[in-house]
Amino acid sequence: MLTRVACITGVGRKNGIARSIALRLANDGWDIAFNYWVPYEERMSLGGTASDPANIADEIAATGTRALAIEADLEDPSAPAHILGRATAELGPVSALVLSHSESVDSGILDTSVDSFDRHFAVNTRAAWLLIRAFALQVPTDGGAIVALTSDHVVHNMPYGASKGALDRIVIAAARELGDLGISSNSLNPGPVDTGWMDESIRASGVARQPTGRLGTTDDIANVVRFLVSPEGRWVSGQLIKADGGFSV
Repeated sequence: MLTRVACITGVGRKNGIARSIALRLANDGWDIAFNYWVPYEERMSLGGTASDPANIADEIAATGTRALAIEADLEDPSAPAHILGRATAELGPVSALVLSHSESVDSGILDTSVDSFDRHFAVNTRAAWLLIRAFALQVPTDGGAIVALTSDHVVHNMPYGASKGALDRIVIAAARELGDLGISSNSLNPGPVDTGWMDESIRASGVARQPTGRLGTTDDIANVVRFLVSPEGRWVSGQLIKADGGFSV
């Protein structure tokens, strides 16, 4: 069986979307290289621990596939090439790039600092571009897939939302610019998924707005990514997809 390698960013804690994506792809037979950055998880206090990456690697390996954990700060412009370089050197050419990392610190137009603004764009936008470039430079001859998790939450979360908006444009441009390499490229907006940031009032408000009567789960999003990176899903390209159970309607 042909070995497929996926590189997933932002796999820093066990309650995150990226961990569910990694495990779902591993169960489909993908070898997984994943990036994490413990200082961010510690700074955000969303339930992650320093042992989570090693535990996630063990979970991936338990499926019978290979796991490679790569710690790197995506604010560093050299990190994307380092991540893809290690992934290809140790696992082989990468066929799927899933961008699930983020810098996300709430602030608005009047109270965002320049340092915070620049850090959001360095991590959420510049790093994404550099990861996409590094991915395209090594993509196998039969092509591959890019999926970037995005968000339209910008009110009182201005640097996060603005940097994700710029990310969307880069990802959609990649569908045209890299299509001749056999690369599909899509942004995926999961809507509100509780990954440690919701309190009871936010959770209740989200459920009240959901046509389904429930919040989305990390597995819901992992299933969409699973399709988009599969051979059957790669005809979908250049799209900003909302997989939110109807929340945005």
